[in-house]
Amino acid sequence: MNSLQDTIYNWLTIKVVCDARPDDSAAFETKELFEEMMVENYGVTVSDLLIETDEDMYYVHYERDGEKKKTRFPRELIEVMLNQINMEPDKFCNYPEETDS
Repeated sequence: MNSLQDTIYNWLTIKVVCDARPDDSAAFETKELFEEMMVENYGVTVSDLLIETDEDMYYVHYERDGEKKKTRFPRELIEVMLNQINMEPDKFCNYPEETDS
């Protein structure tokens, strides 16, 4: 079973990808999924999420059930997915959504 810590980790990892690849619809949908999980499963106020970084860490500030909290993750763990995409972009193509013409 996933914990809030795992959900925030997964959300942050895919958010970093979304920020670097704003046209990546799959990444955006995945980020939204983790946001829904944070709200529905853990009572996190998603609109209050704040991310800070330094040389070594990502810090995520959030509010859960009215209480402000903070967690941190090493940059190398969070950025591994983006680094993999950048190393092999042909494996991570973005397929546009089909539209009715």
